[in-house]
Amino acid sequence: MAKTNTGENLATRLTRRRYDRIAPLYDLMSRMGEGKRFDGWRQLLMQEVRGPRVLEVGIGTGNNLPYYPPEVKLTGIDLSEGMLSRARRRLEAMKEEDADLPAVDLRLMDVQALDFPDDTFDTVLTACVFCSVPDPLRGLQEIRRVLKPSGRLVMLEHVLTQNRFGRVLMNACNPIVVRIVGANINRETVNTLRRAGFQIVQERNLWLDIMKFLVASPAK
Repeated sequence: MAKTNTGENLATRLTRRRYDRIAPLYDLMSRMGEGKRFDGWRQLLMQEVRGPRVLEVGIGTGNNLPYYPPEVKLTGIDLSEGMLSRARRRLEAMKEEDADLPAVDLRLMDVQALDFPDDTFDTVLTACVFCSVPDPLRGLQEIRRVLKPSGRLVMLEHVLTQNRFGRVLMNACNPIVVRIVGANINRETVNTLRRAGFQIVQERNLWLDIMKFLVASPAK
């Protein structure tokens, strides 16, 4: 499958601008919204990471960096330069404190048009990213392309509930949430994974049926 390389559309430009705008406040917002439970969820993600080549999509300000095992070769991408600049600062601070770190390559890149050859990575990891990707199907198809046939996609993502009342409420609130923080709260990521050519290896509800831990592999 050839790499998709189309021009950046309006939705992608708006997403980039939103995250550049909120980057200075992102870590504070994360601490207020995530709490201690995210520490355990991040550790759960890392238990499923297989190397050596690992790609984190939407690395943001680098909140997952302290959790990676030192033996992996990590490539972290993000759509926002504002977010990436903070990830670089975090990485430099970590290097000053601990020399036993993974090799990390941070790049400005869009998951909808990945600049990597086919079958490059052993693991691709996302954490609350596909709520913000303008075209999630295209993004997941690109991940499948760069993932080795024996590789795995490990995800921590919030999705649209299956509760009838909850679905109505989340769909109604979604335009407001998107406008404020750029994140959609009504994505149906499990279904989109299957449409993108993945098979679900593990699906675990972490909070109600909204926050999910997912492990998927390329469908044969």
